[in-house]
Amino acid sequence: MTELCISERRACRALGQYRSTQRKIPTTPDDEAALTADIIELARQYGRYGYRRITALLRRAGWTVNKKRVERIWRCEGLKVPAKQPKRGRLWLTDGSCIRLRPERPNHVWSYDFVADRTHDGKAFRMLSIGVQI
Repeated sequence: MTELCISERRACRALGQYRSTQRKIPTTPDDEAALTADIIELARQYGRYGYRRITALLRRAGWTVNKKRVERIWRCEGLKVPAKQPKRGRLWLTDGSCIRLRPERPNHVWSYDFVADRTHDGKAFRMLSIGVQI
């Protein structure tokens, strides 16, 4: 590689680039996979924690991250904090996990819903709606 004795201003003008692109070296996060693995591990360990508290745990563990980056990874991985249940009259048993299961094959996940409405002449109309995740 040869180095020419030409000013930065003249070289950028010849190439049609902004001068500021020559000064700042962009850094790409190389630790994205390791950070994602740590976020998922902490989400499994602390099921009721959201992305803000997970960010605090990551900072204590030595990661240099902000909450926006953790929130982006949190959403990409499909993590959600389960709804809090009242102490009396719990509707379901839960392990407090925020890991959502993804469909692994056709017909793996089904959902259903009962829909009730009235027709224009006042008669009741009920319908069972079944959805299959493919």
